[in-house]
Amino acid sequence: MAVTVREFGPDDWKLFRDIRLRALADAPYAFGSTFDEERAQPELWWRERLARGPDVAGFSALETERWIGIARVFVGREEEPSVANLVSMWVDPAFRGRGVGRALVERVFEWAREHGATRVDLWVTETNEPAIRLYESCGFVRGEGRQPLPSDPSLGEVAMHRPLA
Repeated sequence: MAVTVREFGPDDWKLFRDIRLRALADAPYAFGSTFDEERAQPELWWRERLARGPDVAGFSALETERWIGIARVFVGREEEPSVANLVSMWVDPAFRGRGVGRALVERVFEWAREHGATRVDLWVTETNEPAIRLYESCGFVRGEGRQPLPSDPSLGEVAMHRPLA
């Protein structure tokens, strides 16, 4: 399967909104916000989420012009300026297990290195075993952090990290 991973920008807001809402509907247990919260947001909110800056980027995985996965990354938090954070990762269920998630993670690693990061961190719902297996296969290890999922505090998230060479 030929998958293209590309960076998206504010003009992609409709496509991003559509795939993000698909992600929230498919896997509400995996995100800090909810379908209803984001569905109600106006165009400006979506454009601002996709605004490029020196410390944030978003990527889409496409197969023949169909968006089948997304991931976002940011770097430069004051407390850990050399740490990139992988967020909002999702792959369409029909395309899972085909290398789409790995392609997105690899692009995040590339971007993080280009922006001076020495490590990539993420939070994953502790019951999301397929995602945990993907991250472990990409070199992530579980950290000691644990926190409640913001959108559903009955679920916990665990920290994972991967050093960048």
